[in-house]
Amino acid sequence: MEYNTQREQLKITDYGRNVAKMIDYAKTIADREERTQMAHVIVETMALVNPKVKERTDYRHILWDHLMLMADYALDVDCPYPVNRMEGEEMKPKAIGHRDSKIRYRHYGRALEDMIRAVAEMPEGDEKSVLTQQIAHTMKRQYLQWNRDSVDNDLIREQLSELSDGRVSLSPDFQFRDSKIYLDAMAAVVAKKEAGEKKKKKKKKKQQQ
Repeated sequence: MEYNTQREQLKITDYGRNVAKMIDYAKTIADREERTQMAHVIVETMALVNPKVKERTDYRHILWDHLMLMADYALDVDCPYPVNRMEGEEMKPKAIGHRDSKIRYRHYGRALEDMIRAVAEMPEGDEKSVLTQQIAHTMKRQYLQWNRDSVDNDLIREQLSELSDGRVSLSPDFQFRDSKIYLDAMAAVVAKKEAGEKKKKKKKKKQQQ
């Protein structure tokens, strides 16, 4: 079980930890075109999770800036805007209120459930289909973090339908990836993080000498 005190502090809390995990996963995608496509999906998800940001006329540029900031400017993709390095108050989008309703499945978290509800409001089309597929992959990854011994793809399909009140569903031909692919991607993120921390410690130690 993962506790908040053991987690890395979010650079921008308004988008939630699941968006941060989607960004970590995007970093592990080897193909640049697929990685860029994933970045676009994440930006659309960010807009759904924090709709207040749409009140700005340049909100898409802001979302991409927030994406790059949360990725430590280490997400190599074809960004449609010049990347502005942000600091201070620029990092904080307008906050949205949180509901008092209970989380149905704690291993998915509130942010992912909010994301599902937001996608449920979208009109049918390619954009909704892509976001639904990405949510399904995220659900499986979250499920595996909670229980690595067993994961039921049909159960995830059922829970996606339940959390959206039947308004979001996967196409019959949708295929989940093998569990090992998700686990390897998560392990790669952890290894990269640990390597970065070791590098920082080594650099700090060298500066102190």
